[in-house]
Amino acid sequence: MRLFVTGGTGVLGRALRPVARAAGHELVMPTHHQLDLFDPFAVADAVRAADPDAVLHVATRILPLDQLTNPEAWHENDRLRIEATRLLVDASLATRVAVFVMPTVAFVYPPGGRTTEDTPIGDVAPTVRVAIVAEHETGRFTHAGRRGVVLRLGLLDGPGTGHAAPVTGFGATLHVGDAACALLSALELPPGIYNVCRDGEYVSNRRFTGAAGWHPISSQTHSAFVGL
Repeated sequence: MRLFVTGGTGVLGRALRPVARAAGHELVMPTHHQLDLFDPFAVADAVRAADPDAVLHVATRILPLDQLTNPEAWHENDRLRIEATRLLVDASLATRVAVFVMPTVAFVYPPGGRTTEDTPIGDVAPTVRVAIVAEHETGRFTHAGRRGVVLRLGLLDGPGTGHAAPVTGFGATLHVGDAACALLSALELPPGIYNVCRDGEYVSNRRFTGAAGWHPISSQTHSAFVGL
């Protein structure tokens, strides 16, 4: 497949590049210097020129955990979740794009207890609320008759994340290599929302593992081709 990927120089984009190419996909990954994701005309032109089969919007501006309670510091990330997602969905709907993949976060659920994708989402922090907006935009792509896939990722660890090992106490963790593999699996999944995290955490990954046919690893040793 021909894939249009935002955020190619970020943690997820760097992890995605080798596994996508190894799987035979063709990548179009404009950098933030090459494409202003907040310019509707530039986004529309870039997607049209790329003529992709799928769009993967992995561009984020994720800050260290000690900034979680500082909404002002997350302004750029908020815009990437809200404005850029809307523009990319609009551009995708104006072309032949069949799949729109949006990774968000698994921290939208109330803490404690076993949690699934059907668990109601209550009041969440502003830094997380924007992820729900991005998910609604992805749903708009599905409602238009295409396939919008949301991956609610656990807290990433591994190369480039700042966490060499899984961080305890979050209820959902994920190796960045597995996150990249999950993005590729999303290209074949039915539309909807999927939790993607390690087995045995309070956020259930059963919907994803059942549909994708593989389980995120629980150890720190990762094969770039797990499940593919």
